Amino acid sequence: MNAYEDYMKQMVLPMRAELTNAGFDELMTEEEVNEFMESAEGTTLVVINSVCGCAAGLARPAAVQASMNEHAPDRLVTVFAGQDREATAAMRAWMPEFEPSSPSMALLKGNKVVHFVPRHEIEGQDLGTIIGHLTAAFDVHCQ
Repeated sequence: MNAYEDYMKQMVLPMRAELTNAGFDELMTEEEVNEFMESAEGTTLVVINSVCGCAAGLARPAAVQASMNEHAPDRLVTVFAGQDREATAAMRAWMPEFEPSSPSMALLKGNKVVHFVPRHEIEGQDLGTIIGHLTAAFDVHCQ
């Protein structure tokens, strides 16, 4: 491993922990993603995490807050774009109708996307708006 890769692995630890400490399961390999998706039941919120500012200031906090909604997904999972490349590519392969963007969030029923929040609906938005957008989707699909 080169110095840059080692630095990045250390730098993203708190970015990973922000979601895992809130109950998100981290899928770090292609195999973990495919195993999860092949057996997915109920509802799942998938967060495609990233190092960018809109992930730090908006996507991760919104996902964590929204997951505390009265109606919330059964499962919370995350992949980390730019870090766990194979896992991220595998997750995106399950969502071919959506342009790859990070951060982004997908609400699944089984392994099918029923609601998707791309980066352009996160970046530049108000945190409360993003939380409201997610919880409205949860209220419809997570009952």
